[in-house]
Amino acid sequence: MSVNLPKRSEVAIKDTWDLDVIFKNNEEWEASYKKVEAEYPAIEKFKGHILDSADTLLELLKFSEAVSLQAMHLYVFTHLNSDTDVSNGTYLAMQTRAINLITNIEAAFAFIDPEILEADEKVLDDYINSNDELTVYKHYFKRLLARRPYTLTDREESILAMTSGTLSLFDEIYGVYTNSEMKMPIVKDENGVEMKLSYGRYAKLRENANKDVRREAFMGMHNTYGDNKNTLATVLAGNVKAGNLNATIRGYNSARHAALFANNVDESVYEGLVSTINNNIDALHEYVAVRKDVLGLDEINMYDLYTPLVAEVDIKFTQEAAKEIIIEALAPLGEEYVSVVKRAFDERWMDLVENENKRSGAYSSGTYGTNPYILMNWQDSLDNVYTLAHELGHSLHSYYTRKYQPQVYGNYSIFVAEVASTTNEQLLTDYFLKKYPEKEMQAYILNHYLDGVKGTVFRQTQFAEFEHFIYTSEQAGQALTGEMLTEAYFDMNKKYYGDVMTYDKEIGYEWALIPHFYYNYYVYQYATGFSAATSLALNILSGDQAKIDAYIDYLKAGSSDYPINVLKKAGVDMNSPKPIEDTLKVFRERLAKLSEILQD
Repeated sequence: MSVNLPKRSEVAIKDTWDLDVIFKNNEEWEASYKKVEAEYPAIEKFKGHILDSADTLLELLKFSEAVSLQAMHLYVFTHLNSDTDVSNGTYLAMQTRAINLITNIEAAFAFIDPEILEADEKVLDDYINSNDELTVYKHYFKRLLARRPYTLTDREESILAMTSGTLSLFDEIYGVYTNSEMKMPIVKDENGVEMKLSYGRYAKLRENANKDVRREAFMGMHNTYGDNKNTLATVLAGNVKAGNLNATIRGYNSARHAALFANNVDESVYEGLVSTINNNIDALHEYVAVRKDVLGLDEINMYDLYTPLVAEVDIKFTQEAAKEIIIEALAPLGEEYVSVVKRAFDERWMDLVENENKRSGAYSSGTYGTNPYILMNWQDSLDNVYTLAHELGHSLHSYYTRKYQPQVYGNYSIFVAEVASTTNEQLLTDYFLKKYPEKEMQAYILNHYLDGVKGTVFRQTQFAEFEHFIYTSEQAGQALTGEMLTEAYFDMNKKYYGDVMTYDKEIGYEWALIPHFYYNYYVYQYATGFSAATSLALNILSGDQAKIDAYIDYLKAGSSDYPINVLKKAGVDMNSPKPIEDTLKVFRERLAKLSEILQD
């Protein structure tokens, strides 16, 4: 077997995704690009006239959708082609042109929302009620008009727009500084091989079976960030100040209110997540205790939380084997769902083979009117089976949304984006636990699940709690210094991981390692999404057809309703603690089962 990866041209056509259904060739793409470039400036004729009549409003919406859709097809075609061979300058240049075109279109269309928001709402209601085609847009206008209390005058909006680039630089500064300016130490692996530490290497080294290797990597990483804590605290404080300033100027109660308002998520959902996790934090403490016992440690440190509790199972899964497993695991979702999964394999929605210069990682991509494509770099591992099931969850969600919703609702909120993918993972876990009774496989699957809950539910809730702490502290006039952040983060770790843990002071610096603190109240959605998926998976596995149908309806809903309502119709009320409690109940049961297996 060759140790070299195949070139893109050497990968069999059947193993690549079919992009010809978007554009047959580059020439067809070029023709479409020129068409969009020539047509979109016609939007100017609507300026100042959007609400002249119901017909004019409808014409505007249809024109905007048509231009946006064509532009997104241009982008998707180029970004998918570029990602399969990042050295291909042709597609990189085409992708840049597509992005620039989309930017120009967005700038040209920017007057639409403000002009509608300035209008008499009664006029808009009359148009919607008098025109069947406009009635489709009722929820769209409802969401738009809800922003009215937080929308400023044209001049004020213009000023904010001009400052937005400057006020959003903190994330970029953080990325540049931590990735290129900070000097990382040299560490050794279990064989004594020296290497310069990086975040990617740190993630791998902290899984190492050798505790000394884990400790050295932990100390090297955290002390490096700790040495830069004052600079990084200044950058983070700037980002927090910008978020609080934006909320104050627009009239929101807080930065959290502003962030959650976009999806009509009440702040009680956020508070309920944090309080429910805090009320059940003993489950995480028990997890730490089990880890300490299973690993045979005299003391357990924070850098012992990532090494696997059981050795990796020596079992290989080819793409064909994975296909059959995933189809069987997702069978409880019904024949229609499974038939679409089969189409994803048979109609080349996937690009799974690793080739030279292919983008790393995995994702589901596409847009309205295209297939929901999946990129991976396949390895014959159990983790890759999970990854493929996860990405299929995204792709099937996109498929159903785009099939059953008009373009205006042909996407879905980030609040529900991880639910379908995580539901697939949970169905796969249930399948594996039933299919493989051997203790080694049972332990491996349970370990995989428990670490997922630890990282996605407990850890992300910890981040969410800390994020809200720093925003409210700044809002109250407290300085976010490196020392203050480090002390607060250290104390929060002690609360989350309990008395069994031995705490090195360096864990206090971890706040500086977390880029998600620049994402403006984003992280809580990982925990809510995982919890919603747990409840939905339990509903599906109950065999209750009504509950299964409700889940499929959720996949079809897109953004036709607020995400909280979409989930509620599917059988999950995120305004209640039940989804989180369901997750913690399963976590406790599976932790007990793993402990029993490993102590036999």
